[in-house]
Amino acid sequence: MPQPIRADHVGSLLRPAELLLARASATAPDEIQALEDRHILRVLQRQQEMGLPVVTDGELRRRNFMSDFTDAVAGFDFGDAVPRHWQGATAPVSRVSGVVTAPLQQRQPLTGRELPFLRQHAPGPIKMTLPSATQFPAIAFKYGTTDAVYPDPYALLEAITAIMATDITTLAASGIAYLQIDAPRYSYYLDAKWTAWMQSELRVDPAQMLTASLHADNACLAAAQYPGVTRAIHLCRGNNRSHWYAEGGYDAIAERLFHELAVDRFLLEYDDDRSGTFEPLRLVPEGKIVVLGLVSTKRPALERKQDLLRRIDSASKFLPLEQLALSPQCGFASTMEGNLLTQEQQWAKLQLVVDVAREVWG
Repeated sequence: MPQPIRADHVGSLLRPAELLLARASATAPDEIQALEDRHILRVLQRQQEMGLPVVTDGELRRRNFMSDFTDAVAGFDFGDAVPRHWQGATAPVSRVSGVVTAPLQQRQPLTGRELPFLRQHAPGPIKMTLPSATQFPAIAFKYGTTDAVYPDPYALLEAITAIMATDITTLAASGIAYLQIDAPRYSYYLDAKWTAWMQSELRVDPAQMLTASLHADNACLAAAQYPGVTRAIHLCRGNNRSHWYAEGGYDAIAERLFHELAVDRFLLEYDDDRSGTFEPLRLVPEGKIVVLGLVSTKRPALERKQDLLRRIDSASKFLPLEQLALSPQCGFASTMEGNLLTQEQQWAKLQLVVDVAREVWG
């Protein structure tokens, strides 16, 4: 059995300015791809040099963390959107999804633009990220539009899960070492204002939707059950352009989350008081690892090593050290515009994660 990954990162990295500029201009697609290729090679080398045990392409080809799905699947209207409510920094927030207006039909593999290049050039084990199917009912289902195709958010969730699980079956057998599902919507169950929103606007019962969400993610995770593939899920409270939208500890769903989700690793946001205490970690069963997201990707200031060591020690009072690992709390660029810090600050934070993990776990 391979050694547990102690230094992890969620996946996305800041896009270089020249790539953003090329996408904003009338640059030809083949020229943009050449830029993507060059910068992906750069970030792969940088991850290897700093000692990260698995590597990603930084999601540099994506517009946002879920655009691999929405680019591959027809049925989304990107001129429409469900209203969002962000808090935090003052930079404009990018739209991450459109509204489903037609039956969903897959046109290409979800990671079809990413995986072939990674398999050819990755200097180590590959980590691939996909959005959770649970992401879409809350942000792509609009009454008066989507319900003409899918009668309710549950039906949309079922359709997306079917597409994703089928694709993941092939992805898991493709040579990747690590599959991570990004699932921000579990934060709705941690924050009273969003639980109320689910009832009034999404018109679902939160308890019923939680059960449906766990079943949906487990269907996708079951599809990834392939020898040598680590399966993980990442939870956060919003990360678009250093903003956030939800707060609250994991207590409300911890027992169901930790026991029912069939994962090897939980990547949990723990970078500030919005995330609550470590106490819910006492409910994590043996055999599952919690990756503590202690390093902020929202703020540019570099965390102090001693503070991270102290917090890891605090977490180990509730979950044994051998079931813990370390990462940033989220990606550095959930949207291609990225969070409000520099490339140098990003790499310093990742190097800190590696250095602290070596000190704690050897």
